[in-house]
Amino acid sequence: MKAKLYCDGASRGNPGDAGIGCLLVIDNKKIEISEYIGKTTNNVAEYTALIRGLEEALKHKAKDIEIFSDSELLVFQISGIYKVRNKKLIPLYEKVRELLNKFNQYKIYHVYREENSVADKLAKEASWKTEE
Repeated sequence: MKAKLYCDGASRGNPGDAGIGCLLVIDNKKIEISEYIGKTTNNVAEYTALIRGLEEALKHKAKDIEIFSDSELLVFQISGIYKVRNKKLIPLYEKVRELLNKFNQYKIYHVYREENSVADKLAKEASWKTEE
């Protein structure tokens, strides 16, 4: 089963209140995820969104996945073009690699924000859902 994952993270301030947004398309079914993740950086939010989306895809038994993100840093680090040097991102990067190994095949693409508008909107909305 093949899935498409559009993911994004948003942080109001860097660090600041942050949220994640994902649109997972699997078997013509659309699953939206919008979650507040506390105060953190934008890059941590981007990785957290990807992890959450990959976990959801695996839960729905996806075997192949195409990932779309407007974070050049995230895409280039996962692709091996950039090294992961930030100590906070290293464990998140390792978690992503572990999850990607559970798929038969994956592809990751950098897209413009306009092409990732649903995930972008979900992430921004979630960043305002601060804990009570």
